[in-house]
Amino acid sequence: RSVNIVAFGNESDGFSEDNQQPSLIWSYLRRSALISQIDSSLSASHVGNPVFTEYQTCVFGNVRLVVHDCPVWDIFDSDWYTSRSLIGGADIIVIKYSVNDKTSFQELRDSYVPMIKKALNHCSVPVIISAIGARKNGVPCTCPLCTSDRRSCVTTSEGLQLAKELGATYLELHALNDFYIQKYFGGVLEYFMIQSLNQKSSEKMKKRKKTQKCHRVQPPQLEQPEKMPILKGEASHYDADLHNLLCCCQCADVAFCPEDLSTVVEAHKVILCSASHLFMLLFEVKSPADIRDASIVRTAQSLFAVEAGAPRGVPPGVPPVRVVVKDAVFCSCLPDILRFIYSGAFQWERLEEDIKKKLKDPEKTEHVLEKVKCILKTPGKLNAAKDCRSHQIKRLYNTSLRLFFNTPVLADVIFKIQGATVPAHRAVLVARCEVMAAMFNGNYLEANSILVPVYGVSKDTFLSFLEYLYTDSCCPASILQAMSLLICAEMYQVMRLQHICELYIITQLQSMPSRELASTSLSIVSLLKKAKFHNSDCLSTWLLHFIATNYLIFSQKPEFQDLSVEERNFVEMHRWPSDLYLKQLADYRNYVHSQKCHCAVM
Repeated sequence: RSVNIVAFGNESDGFSEDNQQPSLIWSYLRRSALISQIDSSLSASHVGNPVFTEYQTCVFGNVRLVVHDCPVWDIFDSDWYTSRSLIGGADIIVIKYSVNDKTSFQELRDSYVPMIKKALNHCSVPVIISAIGARKNGVPCTCPLCTSDRRSCVTTSEGLQLAKELGATYLELHALNDFYIQKYFGGVLEYFMIQSLNQKSSEKMKKRKKTQKCHRVQPPQLEQPEKMPILKGEASHYDADLHNLLCCCQCADVAFCPEDLSTVVEAHKVILCSASHLFMLLFEVKSPADIRDASIVRTAQSLFAVEAGAPRGVPPGVPPVRVVVKDAVFCSCLPDILRFIYSGAFQWERLEEDIKKKLKDPEKTEHVLEKVKCILKTPGKLNAAKDCRSHQIKRLYNTSLRLFFNTPVLADVIFKIQGATVPAHRAVLVARCEVMAAMFNGNYLEANSILVPVYGVSKDTFLSFLEYLYTDSCCPASILQAMSLLICAEMYQVMRLQHICELYIITQLQSMPSRELASTSLSIVSLLKKAKFHNSDCLSTWLLHFIATNYLIFSQKPEFQDLSVEERNFVEMHRWPSDLYLKQLADYRNYVHSQKCHCAVM
């Protein structure tokens, strides 16, 4: 054990004739009864003058005491590194000055105290300020050329203010005799030495306890499970599918033409009726009594004429219904208007630009746009221009096509499934499903048949599949229904619906608590087998990770034995918690059990 003391300053009066008086530190070391043999050595600066004196001795019997006495403050100017090292290694700092040397005190206060405060910024070291000497009461000379005013005394209040700045203990030693050295200065210094030793002992004890704690057997650290693969959703291409239907004109059941029958523009009744009550009236989906809007009835009668005797639902092989457009200007813009309707009927500004470029006549442009507004008009509402702005027109098909889902209105195909019939519209099926587009337009039996049988799926699953085709949305009621819908989507190659079902299954399993997962009758291994068989690679990979992450739950289930060798190896490799962790945990529990201490009282 050791105590390091650093003393700064000169206690002698620089202007007195007697400069041979012993220093404060040497006087204490020589007179204290606690001090044994003293060893001293000098350290010289680069010019040969002593910078500090080092004393080494023992105190309190076996405590090593090291004192560095620095009489000159120049060490802070010439060797800041040494002075900072001395302060950094100090347990106690002593600052001394003569009360009769005001110039030295002012230099200490103005120049060196800020440096000491900077060095003490990150440590809490006790500081003792010793004001040494008896004040001389002579009146100083007021002559500006005389240096005798330097003999002015340092007052007690100035010393106390300095001690306050440093958070130090202030002592006044009027003489370097036994009373002031041993009992006054020595008592304070020895108090701080004892405090320093106690603090070091406490820190040593804490360090020892910390070391002992580190050597104890620690519980094993459970690492986080591996991150599962992230499935990204596919963007909707609903509007693009319907726009492509207009471009290819597959399964068209209506043909618009001018009065001279010179050109033909083909379209689809179900798409037009989903966008407009006027077309519902035109193709007899609704009657004038149902519409209850005279302006829509007048516009339909003045603008279009349907070929007499046209059927409401066109069977395969029957030519499309011919509709004569009575307004020649409107008929010339019909391809742009149909493109606008098939694209979702919300790009109004683009329609305006296309018609302006084509007609190049403001009056004709306004005339055609008014007709379009009337076509899109909702019965009973004003036909205001602002209602047709792009930011105010809602998407039509995902809500309006729902009106024609599972209804015989305008239906041209009927699916027979599990003894029941489900009506549908070829135009929607062809636009939304490539497999059905090939089936209804290729050399297949279904191309010329109204009744089409469906095998391999249930009625409810097929209805959910058709609902997605009509509305671009689906909401499975359970994980099993989502898997059945995924199988149907894979059969008809509707990849976005397959991804939606995968995300639904994953979301439902992730939200399932461990207790429910352990008690559920749902077979995750069976889901894995189905996902692999139906080429759902993303879901099958995720389910393998899910089984590995919940290894302790699934390893206790009978279905775990149904995993293939390859799947079992993957799960064992990625299992959580790992086998190594479980072994370490068992060893730790055995250690804790063997180290248990029973209460002596009990």
